[in-house]
Amino acid sequence: MPESRTFDIRTFGCQMNEHDSERLAGLFVARGLRPAQPDEIADVVVFNTCTIRENADLKLYSALGHLKAEKARRPDLQIAVGGCMAQKDQDRILERAPWVDVVFGTHNLAEAPRLLERARVEGPLVDIWPAPDPDAARDMAPALYAVRESDFAAWMTIQTGCDNTCAYCIVPSVRGGEISRPLEDLVREAALLSARGVSEITVLGQNVNSYGRDLTGRSPLFAELLRRLGEVEGLERVRFTSPHPKDLREDTIAAMAETANVCPQLHLPLQSGSDRTLSRMRRGYTAERYLTRLAAARAAIADLHVTTDIIVGFPGETEEDFRATLEVVAEADYDSAYPFQFSPREGTRAADYVEEFVPAEVVKERFLRLKEVLDRSALRHHEAREGLLEEVLAEGPSRTNEAVWSGRTRQGKLVHFDPPSGLRPGALVEVRVTHGAPYHLRGTVEGVLRPPRHRTRLSVLAS
Repeated sequence: MPESRTFDIRTFGCQMNEHDSERLAGLFVARGLRPAQPDEIADVVVFNTCTIRENADLKLYSALGHLKAEKARRPDLQIAVGGCMAQKDQDRILERAPWVDVVFGTHNLAEAPRLLERARVEGPLVDIWPAPDPDAARDMAPALYAVRESDFAAWMTIQTGCDNTCAYCIVPSVRGGEISRPLEDLVREAALLSARGVSEITVLGQNVNSYGRDLTGRSPLFAELLRRLGEVEGLERVRFTSPHPKDLREDTIAAMAETANVCPQLHLPLQSGSDRTLSRMRRGYTAERYLTRLAAARAAIADLHVTTDIIVGFPGETEEDFRATLEVVAEADYDSAYPFQFSPREGTRAADYVEEFVPAEVVKERFLRLKEVLDRSALRHHEAREGLLEEVLAEGPSRTNEAVWSGRTRQGKLVHFDPPSGLRPGALVEVRVTHGAPYHLRGTVEGVLRPPRHRTRLSVLAS
């Protein structure tokens, strides 16, 4: 019997893309393909793309260029491009890389295996749906077949698309409007994952705070979802990303504070501390409103870990605007942050502000100034945890040193430690923090709270 064909999915972008890749891997496995080994070039290579920043384009076409010679040597090799960039660029991908076999978008991911089979007969295909199918977007089944790298942690998409109109963001154009999955389906999926040994779920959505508004026609259901996930037996940790500050409600803060397995972790994107810039970004809040809601969350949720996103150099940003951002960042006192230099994306309102683009050298200088403030704040928070005993979910060997393991606290802080003999990924350990650095903690294991709930590294979830 011939050996099954192999696949390799290369993911660019956010957690939503990572989960989409897990779902796609499950679809391939269900059709008899197997994941390629690290040292082999697969029979099917899929690029699941992002389009948030310009360097995503450069990464994709560079990677495609590296496969051109291999495609000429092995005509049976199939190459597919999916995700947000495919949804945006469509036929342009084949124009720049005609050795690609299939281009599919964000709305028809489940069709990718069938499109690849068609392309073996018909030749290169571009199949982009202009809008999502609401029934397909709400269907739970594809996630049940996801091939997950981790047996103890999982993503769970609760909504697709976004109804906001942020001036710099391409997501509504490539993902469509918000479509929420039914609450009961999500609770059942979480229960199934927990029964299979998953102890931590990260809830995904472009704006989780508005989850369910399209189902009810009125108030969002996110707070109710958090409380229902708190009732799932065996589920120890629930995280979520990303909320929108304008939609962070009192009921969500209360649900976080009162639901034992919802982690004290809040990613609250600021983007700018200047009210003028926030208005031009179409963010829907002021700096004062942002800080008020952040203060309410900190007052209600003990030991809350807060992170953020900030864009430096948005078109028209003045030195006064940037100083306002520094002032808000200092007051917000983040545990960590993800600053970005503005990158115009074709099809967004901000891309038309060409005459107001901030010079690159000014953006870089401001970025370094901001990073200095953020790193100082992060270091202060981490040094304050020295001597504390943290509950850490062990993930396995560090990426840079296999002798050192890594894991996450309930707040989501990265901890490096020397593993005791016999420790396995997925175990819950107690770690005494010995050193705080800007981007991680270092500690020593003082005990194992429980072993892993599930032993298999790679699994296909099926009903």
